[in-house]
Parts: sequence; C-alpha cells; structure tokens
Amino acid sequence: MPTLPTPPALDRDGEVFVLDLGDGENRFHPDWLVAVNALLDEVERAEGPKALVTAATGKFFSNGLDLDWLFAHADQAGWYVETVQALFARVLTLPFVTVAALQGHTFAAGAMLSLTHDLRIMRADRGFWCLPEAEINIPFTHGMSALIQSRLAPQTAHTAMVTARRYGGVDALTAGIVDATGDEAGLRGAAIELARPHAAKAGPTVGTIKERMYGPVLEALREKDVALG
Repeated sequence: MPTLPTPPALDRDGEVFVLDLGDGENRFHPDWLVAVNALLDEVERAEGPKALVTAATGKFFSNGLDLDWLFAHADQAGWYVETVQALFARVLTLPFVTVAALQGHTFAAGAMLSLTHDLRIMRADRGFWCLPEAEINIPFTHGMSALIQSRLAPQTAHTAMVTARRYGGVDALTAGIVDATGDEAGLRGAAIELARPHAAKAGPTVGTIKERMYGPVLEALREKDVALG
C-alpha cells in the first residue's frame, strides 16, 4: 500500500516556529486547511518574540488547490475558494515576520501562498516556482490577481501569470520572486536564520503595518461568493 502523506506539523527553534506543510503534494484539501489554520492559531497564541518559517518535506512545497476534491464537490466551490483566500489574507497579515522555504515544486495556489510570506528562500538546483493557471484554464480570481501583482514586479507578474513560466531557483532570484537561494540540505536552516533577527518585531504594530500596506489586496481576498472560471 502507498504511504500516506504526513499532515502539517509545527516545530520550534528558539524564537522561530517552523510550520512543515507535509511530505506529499500538500494540496489545499479542506482538512489540510483546517490543520494549517490550527497550527497558525498555536503560533499566534505564543507569547514573546517570534517569527515563522513555512517549509515542507520532499518533492513539493505545495501544488496548490485540491482540484480532485473541488471537482467532486462543485457545489462547495464558492466556500472552498473563500477559505483558501482567507488563508492567504491571514498569512499576509500575521503580526510577525514570515519566511517561506521552498525546497520543492511550488505551483499555482502554492506559489501564491509563498507570496503571502514576507521573505522567500528557494532551493537553487531543483524545483520550480510556477503559476500554471493559463495552461490549466483556470483564471485567477480578483483576490489572487491582486495578491500576485502586489508582491511581484509588474513585468514579472505579467510573465508569470500570462505565460505560466516555470522559474528555477536562480531565475526566481533574478526575477525578484525569492529573496535568496540555497542548497537542499541547508535550506530550512537558512530560512530560520533569515527569520531569527526579526523575532523581536512580533506584535500588533507589524500586523497593522501589513493590514494598511495591503488594504486593497485584503479587500479582494476577503470577497464572498468567489467563483473560479
């Protein structure tokens, strides 16, 4: 029998929390979303200085929406997309510094999740960052478009969204999609060290800065009755 993927889990290295999304494709199944939000609750409840690294294990950081579940539950599509976008809005405005460690393929809504983090570090030698929506015939929602365009330079956002270009780590760094690259073995440790100096900034001021910085994006992400297509 095939091995079931491990669920999201939370670890801690001093003042830095490490959220591991799992070791499968880490698609956004409703149960996965519940688990991730519960772990974020735990981080938010923790007192004192803190920062967050979001990582994963294996070939994928995240492959995005769980399309199998979505197509089997088409009557719940609006609720599902709202729930995904609520996660984007939540991570975008967490009241502490966040770093995404992209050790593997980071596609579609998984790539968007990476953009909700303050900083990104990506493996240099393997794995792609990609927004494939133009190839799979699923247009971006208003909220998704606003998020991507707020976090990438205009020409990079245009190329990524319209041509579905696959960016390796070096190309992603050149395009400004990620802030640093590293090797597989040291990537998570490097992400922790990127986050650690910012732990003392945790608090409501950082959350307010993000809320005001991304006001229009958050309004779009928090829309109700969102439809794909």
